[in-house]
Amino acid sequence: MPGETPAAYLPSAGTAAQPAEGPVRSQNEEKSKKKRRLEYPPAPEPLPVPVIDNHAHLDFRDGQVKVSVAEHLDTAEALGVAGAVLVGYDVASSEFAVSAAQSEPRAKAAVALHPNDAPRLNEQGDYEAGFARITELAAQPQVVAVGETGLDYFRTGDWGRDFQRRSFYDHIALAAERGLAMQIHDRDAHADVVQVLQDAPQLPRSVVFHCFSGDAELARICNANGWYMSFAGTVTFKNSEHLRQALAAADPQLILVETDSPFLTPHPYRGQPNAPYLIPQTMRLMAEVRSGSNNGAELARLCQQVMLNTTQAYGEWT
Repeated sequence: MPGETPAAYLPSAGTAAQPAEGPVRSQNEEKSKKKRRLEYPPAPEPLPVPVIDNHAHLDFRDGQVKVSVAEHLDTAEALGVAGAVLVGYDVASSEFAVSAAQSEPRAKAAVALHPNDAPRLNEQGDYEAGFARITELAAQPQVVAVGETGLDYFRTGDWGRDFQRRSFYDHIALAAERGLAMQIHDRDAHADVVQVLQDAPQLPRSVVFHCFSGDAELARICNANGWYMSFAGTVTFKNSEHLRQALAAADPQLILVETDSPFLTPHPYRGQPNAPYLIPQTMRLMAEVRSGSNNGAELARLCQQVMLNTTQAYGEWT
């Protein structure tokens, strides 16, 4: 399998052109507007020790084929990725995550209203009902986290930022009340995210910066507070030296890994569809940053630490 696109991701698998159950990712790159390549990348070499994909959106359709949750996780498991946290960003995706985790023991769920959606929902008068449904879903045993929640100053302007903070506080309180972890979406808002966390009356059992996007200074703040940092394929990008410096500065007991699939595919496949089976690509770069080598022993050591951290953050994966 290594070096070849996994069978479930090939058009010949018989799932090409089927309708998506959830949203469909745009064929355009976010900034360039150029057409993306829709072929899934080849499989990397398997990991020597299993890890968990800490953040994935498997309801999104991408690429040329429709892939089920079971197919995603079967392929990933064969390459050393033992499971995934399926993450909600609205009511529908949160319901999907819970339903998938109920039928798939390798999956756990996180539920939330995304910070970019919260102000819009409030303007429409739908926020309270939506958050009430998230609160109901958070009581399900398959849910291990509230997320993704937080602040996003890239997509939401001044008009919506006050309500973003209100929603962030709501989600913090829910996670703390339920004894759950919390996955934070932090985009261009590092200082305010930290301020909200420091001002909150009570924090959840675990705080996870999903797709960590800060620098070494933010990593040191996370170290001091015991907040987890989850690194995605962005850490492999050529223009992400600040992320590699943050990874090098991070407390080893606070490092997690994720895909954020179908987004943020690791180098050299940036822009192609992403999936949990590509975690080994990111882990090998992480091992090289942390120890100067991604050989078997160093990679295995980091995988063991990341797996331990994941169970510390969310509980045992059973």
